[in-house]
Amino acid sequence: MLSSESFPALKLRAVWLAVGYSLIAVIVILSLTSSPIDTGLDFPYQDKLYHMLAYFSLMFWFAQIYHDRIKRNLMAVMFILMGVLLEYLQGFDPNRYSEFADMLANSMGVLLGLLLALTGAKNFLLKFERIFH
Repeated sequence: MLSSESFPALKLRAVWLAVGYSLIAVIVILSLTSSPIDTGLDFPYQDKLYHMLAYFSLMFWFAQIYHDRIKRNLMAVMFILMGVLLEYLQGFDPNRYSEFADMLANSMGVLLGLLLALTGAKNFLLKFERIFH
């Protein structure tokens, strides 16, 4: 039986899930578009940092909603596979290319989000709701 710790008492769970699914949609669109967004910034490995931040955000967001270890680990595997698949699909676009380093950056982002979810930070949304709702 799953404990209440597995599913924190989020009053706005549906909203938080909608935000999470929107994050997934944005990542899919940005990964598959022929013209990715130019941030105007230029520093070494910025692309890798963006990949890592995107997948970190995704994993950490859903880890706020699901505290169950099995669900979190399953999400981590799914997000890693999503990152690998989307990066592979970029290779079919003549204006983009597939990079193993991007797959690694995606995976590192997921793992960092998963690690942060093992700390008290996993209750950020719960604390946010208690303060503002």
